[in-house]
Amino acid sequence: MEKQEMEYYAKQIVNSAYRIHKELGPGLLESVYQYCMMEELKLNGVKAEQEVSIPLYYRNKKLEKEFRIDILVQSEIIIEIKAVENLLPVHAAQLISYMKLSDKQLGFLINFNVTTFKEGIRRYVNNY
Repeated sequence: MEKQEMEYYAKQIVNSAYRIHKELGPGLLESVYQYCMMEELKLNGVKAEQEVSIPLYYRNKKLEKEFRIDILVQSEIIIEIKAVENLLPVHAAQLISYMKLSDKQLGFLINFNVTTFKEGIRRYVNNY
């Protein structure tokens, strides 16, 4: 995917998350925000999958461990949804790990449990 197209979808993700936060506010379960995010993306014509498995390979061997991406947009952009009091370094490490393991260039860590939406969204890049 070219950068221009990736930026288009990045904007769709941010706008969708903003709409959800504006509509629902903070204080709900992560799963509620995840399902609403899937619906909002769908309404905007954006292809997204949820709970996508990422296998773990080590020394060219597939290990018996898989990770799950909350939402994968257009097979290229990872969204990790949170509903926590504070984002911690482990949350960023989770997203960065998923990006590296799946060789994706762009990811969003979105915490819906914030008063102001911009406090809860972080954009991460990997060889972008």
